[in-house]
Amino acid sequence: MSKNIRYTLLSLRDLLVSVGPFLLLAVGLLALAYWWLDPNPPKRVTLATGPAQSAYDEFGKRYAKILAEDGIEVVLLPSQGSAHNLHLLRKGEVDLGFVQGGTSEERPEDEENLESLGSLFVEPVWLFYREDAARKLLDAGPPGTPSTKPQAGKASDGQTTLNSLTQLEGWRVNTGTPGSGIPNLMNKLLASNKVDPSTLKISALEQTPATMALLAGELDAIVFASAPESLMVQMLLQTPGIALMDFPQSEAYSRRFSFLTPVVLPRGMVDLAANIPPHDVRLVAPTTALISHKGTHPAVLQLFVQAGNRIHGSAGWFKRAREYPNLANNELPISAEAERGIKNDKPFLQRYLPFWVANLVERMWLVMGIIIAIMLPLSRIVPPLYAFRVRSRIFRWYGQLRDIEQRIDNGDTDHQALFQELRNLEIRAEKISVPLSYTDELYALRSNIHLVRKKLQRADATTE
Repeated sequence: MSKNIRYTLLSLRDLLVSVGPFLLLAVGLLALAYWWLDPNPPKRVTLATGPAQSAYDEFGKRYAKILAEDGIEVVLLPSQGSAHNLHLLRKGEVDLGFVQGGTSEERPEDEENLESLGSLFVEPVWLFYREDAARKLLDAGPPGTPSTKPQAGKASDGQTTLNSLTQLEGWRVNTGTPGSGIPNLMNKLLASNKVDPSTLKISALEQTPATMALLAGELDAIVFASAPESLMVQMLLQTPGIALMDFPQSEAYSRRFSFLTPVVLPRGMVDLAANIPPHDVRLVAPTTALISHKGTHPAVLQLFVQAGNRIHGSAGWFKRAREYPNLANNELPISAEAERGIKNDKPFLQRYLPFWVANLVERMWLVMGIIIAIMLPLSRIVPPLYAFRVRSRIFRWYGQLRDIEQRIDNGDTDHQALFQELRNLEIRAEKISVPLSYTDELYALRSNIHLVRKKLQRADATTE
């Protein structure tokens, strides 16, 4: 090994030893920050959806597909519906779930344990009924009998139409399972119309069995709240003999209940060629939000918000492009991730880097900046520490040299022993290896040894 390489390696070794404590402190601070911030999300989260073939079920599949692109597995947990999802969230059995406005009464602990990722879409209250049942039940009664109920409407083809909840008395109506949230919503709507639920023949079938019972004539009407993407909605809107109730008082409902929004299903929206529906239909619609448990990792929430922008941001039956998701009509506190994600585009780094890299940098950059601010002043001690380490290999021999000189000045007569000590010291000095930039100090040591030897020689000559 050449001398230049040996001196270079020696210099690097000294530098590493000098920088070592500094690097260990920096690594320790980074490890502590990583543990505290926990920047990497879990690889698996649970999303409560809804019954099979419902809009919640379809949306859940889309979220799972999008998050799988970033390595996050979304486990879809089927449920009875919105109320059941809220129950699962309150118990901490799921990380996220679709919850419809007005699903249940709020609890004080909800604001502490749950948060909203924004309103995703509106779910109109679809009240489908059999046209033959409307003719039979609404047209019955002796002519001229006074009534305080709103009169049944007439379609353009002369069909009797349902236009008020007060007209449902005596009807066989399915309001869905308790877990769907519709029974609670319908109770509120009936109460606002001063209708006693006991005057209706209410059943609690799931959507699919209820739809089959309606088509078979075993039910007069069914009620559920769902996004228009629901297969049941699509099918019933185009089924002959099945009509959709118009809510002419939709604006009044929205003023009475903050979670309801008046919406209109435009004429021909379902099928322009077949003119379905044949006229504008006014509806009331609760807003559905994606609710998360506050223990859910922020990075996961960020991915769900971004997925929500992709899934719900396009134009639809009851919305314009980019109208949803939004931060309106939320009954729970809004997540900070939702506020950032809905108002802004995808973060800059995530456009060019893999999600886990971009997320790590985004969540660690502030802490890294603080660590750098702390370490920069401390880094000033590295050059003096390096210089001290190199020079200490030279300076430590000055103590022995000083001792020999003092013994000469004190008249020590054992000159032979002193000459031998100087010789041994000179041999050791010749073996000292230092970086080339510090060789002047090494030569200074050897020169001082030579000066002390001359001083000893003079003392020895005087003694003789």
